Amino acid sequence: MRQAASGVLMIEPVGFRFSAETARTNRFMRAPEAAQNVQPLALKEFRGLVETLERASVEVLVRQDLPESETPDSIFPNNWVSFHEDGRVVLYPMEPPTRRRERRHDILDWLRDEKGFDLVEVVDLTHHEQVGRFLEGTGSMVLDRVNRIAYAGISARTTPALLEAFASRFAFSVVSFRTSDAEGDPIYHTNVLLSVGTRIAIVCGAAIPDLGERRAVFSSLESTGLEILDISMEQLHAFVGNTLELQDLEGEPLFALSDRALAALRPSQKKALERYGRLVASPIPVIEDSGGGSVRCMLAEVFLPRRAG
Repeated sequence: MRQAASGVLMIEPVGFRFSAETARTNRFMRAPEAAQNVQPLALKEFRGLVETLERASVEVLVRQDLPESETPDSIFPNNWVSFHEDGRVVLYPMEPPTRRRERRHDILDWLRDEKGFDLVEVVDLTHHEQVGRFLEGTGSMVLDRVNRIAYAGISARTTPALLEAFASRFAFSVVSFRTSDAEGDPIYHTNVLLSVGTRIAIVCGAAIPDLGERRAVFSSLESTGLEILDISMEQLHAFVGNTLELQDLEGEPLFALSDRALAALRPSQKKALERYGRLVASPIPVIEDSGGGSVRCMLAEVFLPRRAG
Protein backbone atom coordinates (compact mmCIF):
# COMPACT_ATOMS: atom_id res chain seq x y z
CA MET A 1 0.00 0.00 0.00
CA ARG A 2 1.39 3.38 -1.04
CA GLN A 3 0.54 6.81 0.29
CA ALA A 4 1.90 8.72 -2.70
CA ALA A 5 0.76 8.14 -6.27
CA SER A 6 3.04 8.39 -9.30
CA GLY A 7 0.19 9.24 -11.66
CA VAL A 8 -2.60 11.82 -11.63
CA LEU A 9 -5.70 12.57 -13.67
CA MET A 10 -6.16 16.23 -14.65
CA ILE A 11 -9.04 17.85 -16.53
CA GLU A 12 -8.15 20.65 -18.94
CA PRO A 13 -10.71 23.46 -18.61
CA VAL A 14 -12.74 24.85 -21.49
CA GLY A 15 -15.18 27.04 -19.54
CA PHE A 16 -13.46 27.84 -16.26
CA ARG A 17 -15.04 30.75 -14.41
CA PHE A 18 -16.08 31.95 -10.99
CA SER A 19 -19.20 30.02 -9.98
CA ALA A 20 -21.57 31.84 -7.64
CA GLU A 21 -23.27 28.53 -6.84
CA THR A 22 -20.04 26.90 -5.68
CA ALA A 23 -18.98 30.05 -3.81
CA ARG A 24 -21.93 29.71 -1.43
CA THR A 25 -19.94 27.15 0.57
CA ASN A 26 -16.39 27.93 -0.61
CA ARG A 27 -15.13 31.07 1.12
CA PHE A 28 -11.76 30.87 -0.65
CA MET A 29 -13.28 31.99 -3.97
CA ARG A 30 -13.09 35.59 -5.15
CA ALA A 31 -15.09 36.93 -8.07
CA PRO A 32 -12.89 38.58 -10.71
CA GLU A 33 -13.39 42.27 -11.36
CA ALA A 34 -15.78 43.39 -14.10
CA ALA A 35 -16.81 39.84 -15.06
CA GLN A 36 -13.36 39.16 -16.52
CA ASN A 37 -13.03 36.11 -18.79
CA VAL A 38 -10.58 34.04 -16.78
CA GLN A 39 -10.68 30.90 -18.95
CA PRO A 40 -7.61 31.79 -21.10
CA LEU A 41 -5.59 32.63 -17.99
CA ALA A 42 -6.68 29.46 -16.20
CA LEU A 43 -5.84 27.36 -19.27
CA LYS A 44 -2.32 28.80 -19.35
CA GLU A 45 -1.88 28.07 -15.64
CA PHE A 46 -3.25 24.55 -16.07
CA ARG A 47 -0.87 23.73 -18.90
CA GLY A 48 2.01 25.20 -16.92
CA LEU A 49 1.25 22.88 -14.01
CA VAL A 50 1.00 19.88 -16.33
CA GLU A 51 4.40 20.74 -17.80
CA THR A 52 5.91 21.24 -14.34
CA LEU A 53 4.69 17.85 -13.13
CA GLU A 54 5.82 16.08 -16.28
CA ARG A 55 9.28 17.62 -15.93
CA ALA A 56 9.29 16.16 -12.41
CA SER A 57 8.61 12.70 -13.94
CA VAL A 58 5.02 12.40 -12.70
CA GLU A 59 2.66 10.58 -15.05
CA VAL A 60 -0.02 13.14 -15.96
CA LEU A 61 -3.18 11.81 -17.60
CA VAL A 62 -5.01 14.74 -19.20
CA ARG A 63 -8.55 14.81 -20.56
CA GLN A 64 -10.26 17.93 -21.84
CA ASP A 65 -13.52 19.09 -20.34
CA LEU A 66 -16.62 18.92 -22.54
CA PRO A 67 -17.74 22.39 -23.72
CA GLU A 68 -21.41 21.43 -23.71
CA SER A 69 -21.33 20.38 -20.06
CA GLU A 70 -21.08 23.92 -18.62
CA THR A 71 -18.91 22.77 -15.74
CA PRO A 72 -16.89 25.75 -14.49
CA ASP A 73 -15.21 23.74 -11.69
CA SER A 74 -14.22 20.68 -13.72
CA ILE A 75 -10.56 21.54 -13.20
CA PHE A 76 -10.93 19.91 -9.73
CA PRO A 77 -11.63 16.20 -10.54
CA ASN A 78 -10.60 14.79 -7.16
CA ASN A 79 -14.05 15.72 -5.84
CA TRP A 80 -16.01 13.40 -8.10
CA VAL A 81 -13.71 10.38 -8.39
CA SER A 82 -11.05 8.43 -6.52
CA PHE A 83 -8.93 5.53 -7.78
CA HIS A 84 -7.77 2.75 -5.46
CA GLU A 85 -4.97 0.18 -5.52
CA ASP A 86 -7.38 -2.75 -5.46
CA GLY A 87 -8.89 -1.60 -8.77
CA ARG A 88 -11.98 0.03 -7.32
CA VAL A 89 -13.16 3.45 -8.51
CA VAL A 90 -15.54 5.59 -6.45
CA LEU A 91 -17.97 8.17 -7.85
CA TYR A 92 -19.05 10.72 -5.27
CA PRO A 93 -22.19 12.78 -4.53
CA MET A 94 -21.53 16.51 -4.79
CA GLU A 95 -23.36 19.37 -3.13
CA PRO A 96 -23.36 22.02 -5.91
CA PRO A 97 -25.68 20.78 -8.70
CA THR A 98 -23.45 22.17 -11.46
CA ARG A 99 -20.57 20.04 -10.23
CA ARG A 100 -22.54 16.81 -10.66
CA ARG A 101 -22.18 17.16 -14.42
CA GLU A 102 -18.41 16.73 -14.09
CA ARG A 103 -18.67 12.96 -13.56
CA ARG A 104 -17.74 11.14 -16.77
CA HIS A 105 -17.81 7.43 -17.43
CA ASP A 106 -15.99 8.01 -20.72
CA ILE A 107 -12.89 8.93 -18.71
CA LEU A 108 -13.09 5.63 -16.85
CA ASP A 109 -13.40 3.82 -20.19
CA TRP A 110 -10.36 5.71 -21.50
CA LEU A 111 -8.26 4.77 -18.48
CA ARG A 112 -9.22 1.12 -18.89
CA ASP A 113 -9.21 0.72 -22.67
CA GLU A 114 -6.45 3.08 -23.78
CA LYS A 115 -4.24 3.52 -20.73
CA GLY A 116 -4.30 -0.10 -19.58
CA PHE A 117 -5.53 0.34 -16.03
CA ASP A 118 -7.42 -2.46 -14.33
CA LEU A 119 -10.82 -1.18 -13.18
CA VAL A 120 -12.32 -3.97 -11.09
CA GLU A 121 -15.43 -2.21 -9.78
CA VAL A 122 -17.12 1.19 -9.92
CA VAL A 123 -18.64 2.09 -6.56
CA ASP A 124 -21.33 4.67 -7.32
CA LEU A 125 -22.41 6.75 -4.32
CA THR A 126 -24.10 9.47 -6.36
CA HIS A 127 -27.67 8.41 -5.47
CA HIS A 128 -27.14 9.97 -2.04
CA GLU A 129 -27.56 13.38 -3.69
CA GLN A 130 -31.30 12.67 -3.92
CA VAL A 131 -31.60 12.78 -0.13
CA GLY A 132 -29.11 15.57 0.52
CA ARG A 133 -26.09 13.51 1.58
CA PHE A 134 -22.71 14.51 0.16
CA LEU A 135 -19.12 13.30 0.20
CA GLU A 136 -16.84 15.12 -2.24
CA GLY A 137 -14.06 12.61 -2.70
CA THR A 138 -10.56 13.41 -1.52
CA GLY A 139 -11.65 16.97 -0.96
CA SER A 140 -14.00 15.88 1.82
CA MET A 141 -11.63 13.17 3.05
CA VAL A 142 -7.87 13.18 3.41
CA LEU A 143 -6.95 9.51 3.26
CA ASP A 144 -4.04 7.91 5.05
CA ARG A 145 -4.05 4.91 2.75
CA VAL A 146 -1.25 3.08 4.55
CA ASN A 147 -2.78 3.26 8.03
CA ARG A 148 -6.39 3.20 6.74
CA ILE A 149 -7.50 6.44 8.40
CA ALA A 150 -9.92 8.91 6.80
CA TYR A 151 -9.58 12.44 8.19
CA ALA A 152 -12.60 14.64 7.52
CA GLY A 153 -13.80 18.09 8.46
CA ILE A 154 -17.58 18.09 8.64
CA SER A 155 -19.22 20.66 6.36
CA ALA A 156 -22.16 21.15 4.03
CA ARG A 157 -20.24 19.02 1.54
CA THR A 158 -19.31 16.21 3.93
CA THR A 159 -22.16 14.26 5.55
CA PRO A 160 -21.07 12.28 8.63
CA ALA A 161 -23.29 9.24 7.95
CA LEU A 162 -21.99 8.90 4.39
CA LEU A 163 -18.41 9.35 5.58
CA GLU A 164 -18.91 6.44 7.99
CA ALA A 165 -20.50 4.33 5.25
CA PHE A 166 -17.52 4.91 2.95
CA ALA A 167 -15.09 4.09 5.74
CA SER A 168 -16.88 0.85 6.57
CA ARG A 169 -16.92 -0.29 2.94
CA PHE A 170 -13.24 0.51 2.36
CA ALA A 171 -11.94 -0.52 5.80
CA PHE A 172 -10.92 2.93 7.05
CA SER A 173 -11.29 4.29 10.54
CA VAL A 174 -12.58 7.87 10.77
CA VAL A 175 -11.16 10.93 12.51
CA SER A 176 -13.74 13.68 12.01
CA PHE A 177 -13.83 17.21 13.37
CA ARG A 178 -15.37 20.65 12.97
CA THR A 179 -13.47 23.42 11.22
CA SER A 180 -13.37 27.20 11.05
CA ASP A 181 -11.58 29.62 8.76
CA ALA A 182 -10.30 33.10 9.64
CA GLU A 183 -13.84 34.50 9.42
CA GLY A 184 -15.34 31.75 11.57
CA ASP A 185 -16.98 29.89 8.67
CA PRO A 186 -16.70 26.11 8.18
CA ILE A 187 -13.96 25.15 5.71
CA TYR A 188 -15.57 23.56 2.67
CA HIS A 189 -13.00 20.79 2.13
CA THR A 190 -10.62 18.98 4.45
CA ASN A 191 -7.78 18.98 1.93
CA VAL A 192 -7.45 22.75 2.30
CA LEU A 193 -6.27 22.41 5.90
CA LEU A 194 -4.66 18.95 5.97
CA SER A 195 -2.21 17.04 3.82
CA VAL A 196 -1.05 13.58 4.86
CA GLY A 197 2.17 12.31 3.32
CA THR A 198 4.31 9.24 3.81
CA ARG A 199 6.43 10.70 6.62
CA ILE A 200 5.08 14.21 7.24
CA ALA A 201 1.66 15.85 7.59
CA ILE A 202 0.76 19.50 7.02
CA VAL A 203 -2.12 20.65 9.21
CA CYS A 204 -3.62 23.95 10.34
CA GLY A 205 -4.39 23.32 13.98
CA ALA A 206 -5.95 26.78 14.34
CA ALA A 207 -8.64 25.74 11.83
CA ILE A 208 -9.87 23.05 14.27
CA PRO A 209 -11.34 25.25 17.02
CA ASP A 210 -12.39 22.51 19.45
CA LEU A 211 -9.26 21.70 21.44
CA GLY A 212 -10.34 18.12 22.08
CA GLU A 213 -10.88 17.48 18.39
CA ARG A 214 -7.59 19.21 17.56
CA ARG A 215 -5.74 17.00 20.02
CA ALA A 216 -7.40 13.92 18.53
CA VAL A 217 -6.22 14.85 15.03
CA PHE A 218 -2.66 15.56 16.15
CA SER A 219 -2.57 12.41 18.29
CA SER A 220 -3.74 10.27 15.38
CA LEU A 221 -1.13 11.75 13.04
CA GLU A 222 1.63 11.31 15.61
CA SER A 223 0.58 7.73 16.40
CA THR A 224 1.29 6.76 12.79
CA GLY A 225 4.81 8.16 12.98
CA LEU A 226 4.24 11.35 11.01
CA GLU A 227 6.14 14.55 11.64
CA ILE A 228 3.61 17.38 11.96
CA LEU A 229 4.03 20.72 10.22
CA ASP A 230 1.50 23.00 11.94
CA ILE A 231 0.73 25.96 9.68
CA SER A 232 -0.89 29.30 10.52
CA MET A 233 -4.30 30.52 9.43
CA GLU A 234 -2.58 32.93 7.02
CA GLN A 235 -0.71 30.01 5.46
CA LEU A 236 -3.97 28.07 5.24
CA HIS A 237 -5.45 30.88 3.14
CA ALA A 238 -2.34 30.78 0.94
CA PHE A 239 -3.17 27.10 0.23
CA VAL A 240 -0.15 25.62 2.01
CA GLY A 241 -2.46 22.88 3.32
CA ASN A 242 -3.41 22.02 -0.25
CA THR A 243 -0.02 20.47 -0.91
CA LEU A 244 0.07 16.87 -2.20
CA GLU A 245 2.85 14.34 -1.87
CA LEU A 246 3.47 12.36 -5.06
CA GLN A 247 6.28 10.18 -6.27
CA ASP A 248 8.02 10.27 -9.62
CA LEU A 249 8.28 7.29 -11.94
CA GLU A 250 11.50 6.25 -10.19
CA GLY A 251 9.72 6.18 -6.83
CA GLU A 252 11.34 9.37 -5.49
CA PRO A 253 9.03 11.55 -3.36
CA LEU A 254 8.02 15.11 -4.17
CA PHE A 255 5.53 17.68 -2.92
CA ALA A 256 3.30 19.42 -5.49
CA LEU A 257 2.11 22.89 -4.50
CA SER A 258 1.45 26.33 -5.92
CA ASP A 259 3.90 29.21 -6.08
CA ARG A 260 1.64 31.06 -3.62
CA ALA A 261 1.86 28.23 -1.12
CA LEU A 262 5.63 27.90 -1.59
CA ALA A 263 6.14 31.62 -0.95
CA ALA A 264 4.09 31.37 2.26
CA LEU A 265 6.33 28.68 3.78
CA ARG A 266 8.88 29.79 6.33
CA PRO A 267 12.48 28.68 5.64
CA SER A 268 12.34 26.15 8.50
CA GLN A 269 9.12 24.70 7.10
CA LYS A 270 10.63 24.35 3.63
CA LYS A 271 13.57 22.51 5.13
CA ALA A 272 11.22 20.21 7.01
CA LEU A 273 9.40 19.26 3.81
CA GLU A 274 12.60 18.95 1.81
CA ARG A 275 13.85 16.30 4.22
CA TYR A 276 11.18 14.03 2.74
CA GLY A 277 10.99 15.14 -0.91
CA ARG A 278 11.69 17.92 -3.35
CA LEU A 279 9.24 20.80 -3.73
CA VAL A 280 7.62 21.15 -7.16
CA ALA A 281 5.70 24.41 -7.56
CA SER A 282 3.79 26.18 -10.30
CA PRO A 283 1.93 29.54 -10.42
CA ILE A 284 -1.88 29.22 -10.51
CA PRO A 285 -3.21 32.48 -8.95
CA VAL A 286 -6.26 32.79 -11.22
CA ILE A 287 -7.34 29.22 -10.53
CA GLU A 288 -6.84 29.74 -6.80
CA ASP A 289 -8.75 33.02 -6.67
CA SER A 290 -11.65 32.25 -9.02
CA GLY A 291 -11.89 28.53 -8.25
CA GLY A 292 -11.11 28.53 -4.54
CA GLY A 293 -8.80 25.53 -4.80
CA SER A 294 -5.13 24.92 -5.44
CA VAL A 295 -2.79 22.25 -6.79
CA ARG A 296 -4.00 19.33 -4.70
CA CYS A 297 -7.60 19.98 -5.76
CA MET A 298 -6.54 19.72 -9.42
CA LEU A 299 -5.03 16.25 -9.04
CA ALA A 300 -6.98 13.00 -8.84
CA GLU A 301 -4.37 10.44 -7.78
CA VAL A 302 -4.38 7.25 -9.85
CA PHE A 303 -3.49 4.25 -7.69
CA LEU A 304 -5.10 1.71 -10.02
CA PRO A 305 -3.07 -1.35 -11.01
CA ARG A 306 -2.16 -1.76 -14.66
CA ARG A 307 -3.15 -4.88 -16.52
CA ALA A 308 -0.39 -7.40 -17.05
CA GLY A 309 1.05 -7.39 -20.56
